[in-house]
Amino acid sequence: MILTVLNQIPVPKDIPLPMPLPEWLLVIILVFSFLLHILFINLMIGGSVLTFWYELKGQKNKDYDNLAREIAATITVNKSLAVVLGVAPLLSINVLYTLYFYSSNALTGNIWISVVPWVAVSFLLLYLHKYSWDRLADNKPVHLGILGIGVFSFLLIPFIFLTNINLMLFPEKWGEIKGFFDALTLPNVFPRYFHFITASMAITGLFLAFWFGRRGFTTEGKFETLLKSEIKKQMVNLVLVATGSQFIFGPLLFLTLPGKGVTWGLFWVILAGATIAAIILYQLWKMISEASNIPGKRFYWVLGLFTFLVAFMGTGRHMYRESALSTHKEMMAERTAAHWEAVRQAHENLLLPQVESEAGSFTPGQDIFQTNCAICHAPATRLIGPAMAEAAPVYTNDIEALKQWIKEPGRKRMDYPPMAGFPHFTEKQLTDVANYVLQTDWE
Repeated sequence: MILTVLNQIPVPKDIPLPMPLPEWLLVIILVFSFLLHILFINLMIGGSVLTFWYELKGQKNKDYDNLAREIAATITVNKSLAVVLGVAPLLSINVLYTLYFYSSNALTGNIWISVVPWVAVSFLLLYLHKYSWDRLADNKPVHLGILGIGVFSFLLIPFIFLTNINLMLFPEKWGEIKGFFDALTLPNVFPRYFHFITASMAITGLFLAFWFGRRGFTTEGKFETLLKSEIKKQMVNLVLVATGSQFIFGPLLFLTLPGKGVTWGLFWVILAGATIAAIILYQLWKMISEASNIPGKRFYWVLGLFTFLVAFMGTGRHMYRESALSTHKEMMAERTAAHWEAVRQAHENLLLPQVESEAGSFTPGQDIFQTNCAICHAPATRLIGPAMAEAAPVYTNDIEALKQWIKEPGRKRMDYPPMAGFPHFTEKQLTDVANYVLQTDWE
């Protein structure tokens, strides 16, 4: 990909391929699948952090070590779901924002590629920690060290990913970015990351409040003094604190976002999300002060509000992305159109002989050839495919064989790539373009 500076902003040419689905449907798939994916990412990260915290506390109180083990049992399932559910949003963002995503990938370079080994290391450490709990029961520093490195890895991976995704929103900065650490200088990177981490802790606390509050969970035989009600209360307190901290990191993130992507529509979406978050805080406080059942009516009310809050956050994120990139996408569309018009004119004026029929007009197959074939085949020069002066004589006096080849081609020579077929051509189109090829003097 060659970047050309236009008004000091790199503007690449787009890829002129049709989307596999309507754009609006791909947007829905992207937003919905990303929210599902990020839900389990939140649970994986939050669960790992809490496991480390409670196992650390468990060195003084055995009950907390047992609690850490209970939390750890949920992480591997959430991790697997996070990985599987990450496929759809990754494919969707590649289709919808191909050049933006790959440009940021290239600019962040080796650090971006390091996500792959970091993920592998994290997962291996997680399994090692899980299955060495009894074996390392008398060597807690080593066991905690294994988890500590795993937690660090889990915290690092989204930091790299968010930095990379954030960079794709600001093509005007691409000329200044020389690597991952330059990308960190964008003012909204750290507020965005801390906003994500606190959201992870809130979601994890809500999930664990339900998990330890469910009817099938009992503390008998697992804890000596720690009560079920006390565990649930700790988790709800975590949700309260983490959600409350969003009123610090949320406004900080909004204020550090470049103004180019902020619209009134986005403002109202954010305001609606903040209102829902305030209601959630009130309900959580009531849940704690009234010792409400978990799960119970008020708990499910909070869960429903969280669902709406996450939906508003996902919608707002997409609105900002579209608004921030809108001007650049228009510039890229203009540059792409100009490029392909220049290609068409070059082939029409320089590569194709102007063959006329007896009536004085162009042969019927010339337009078909110009539109579909000329980008790969020149009269006497090798392009992607062989020159027509070399290819056309193969089918002299055999128009049916040429038509069949155009419709369903293959690969005749290893020094050329296989030709794409045109099975959608009608019989008349095949005849017209084949006649044009055979009747033209390509020398």
